[in-house]
Amino acid sequence: MTSLPRESSPHRAAPGGRAGEHGVEHRIVIPDHVPMVALLGSGDTVLRAVEQGFPSVDVHVRGNEIAVAGPAGDVALASRLLDELVDVVEAGTQLTADVVARSIGMLTAATASRPAEVLTLNILSSRGRTIRPKTVGQKRYVEAIDASTITFGIGPAGTGKTYLAMAKAVQALQTKQVNRIILTRPAVEAGERLGFLPGNLAEKIDPYLRPLYDALHDMIDPDSIPKLVEAGTIEVAPLAFMRGRSLNDSFVILDEAQNTTSEQMKMFLTRLGFGSRMVITGDATQVDLPGGTASGLRVIEDVLTGVDDVEFCRLTSSDVVRHRLVSDIIDAYERWDVVGRSRSDEGRGGRR
Repeated sequence: MTSLPRESSPHRAAPGGRAGEHGVEHRIVIPDHVPMVALLGSGDTVLRAVEQGFPSVDVHVRGNEIAVAGPAGDVALASRLLDELVDVVEAGTQLTADVVARSIGMLTAATASRPAEVLTLNILSSRGRTIRPKTVGQKRYVEAIDASTITFGIGPAGTGKTYLAMAKAVQALQTKQVNRIILTRPAVEAGERLGFLPGNLAEKIDPYLRPLYDALHDMIDPDSIPKLVEAGTIEVAPLAFMRGRSLNDSFVILDEAQNTTSEQMKMFLTRLGFGSRMVITGDATQVDLPGGTASGLRVIEDVLTGVDDVEFCRLTSSDVVRHRLVSDIIDAYERWDVVGRSRSDEGRGGRR
């Protein structure tokens, strides 16, 4: 490429750009083995996403050559983006407008990880789809799970905390790193209590565990799940069922950990057995415990400071992989919380 020569992609370099009415122009020659339809998208949807990401840049395609013209800084960044997208296509990952938007975000944030490194990291392939991290934060989270015996994934809804942990658990089971998967949640949700729900104990508990089953169905043949559960290879149970056990050779996930008390968190962590790995996920801003009860997730980082082989990963609104409005809503709530705390502090100061 003419854009920004890199040792990782010298085969795409073309003669240098030229100055013109747009500022500068770079011409990028795409290797013959990269299908242009894969790079540009069906109906040029990927190309349109690149143009929307850099409105001050003109992008023209002729054959396997792409000309990028505009202000020097934007041209350099857009050319780097195209360079990354070629690497993504070469790795066999399908390009979408979402991939383009996330790649632009990584480049403009000047992260240490290249978009192609993040978006081509395969965790699990199942049922015709491949599960991969979609953000730098998610990549760090996945790498922390690989490197640590106990990993905490803390962040808002939609950041893939539980889903990626589930994918790593299934991967560990399939590669025989562990003998079983144990998935657990505290049975406390949005102010409801089990005693007021209809049905027997199993029927009362099922709604709290259903999100874990739903994720499993994305990663394992649904017909095989009942057999794995019956054999004890996969266990999905409320947190209270973990008491008194030692969990060996297992991949254990505690979901919705913000709804644990400090005592429950201690109980869970001390279930760790030989050959096991634990991932604890939660959102400290979404605590549903009765008033005045401290969340075990909010204090655990202070408790475990200095303990080796324990990793804390914090995901943010920039790691949200749901509808774009979810990220905006999370940011709006954070701003609202800051204003609310500020007004509360002012009110207390006025009463002194």
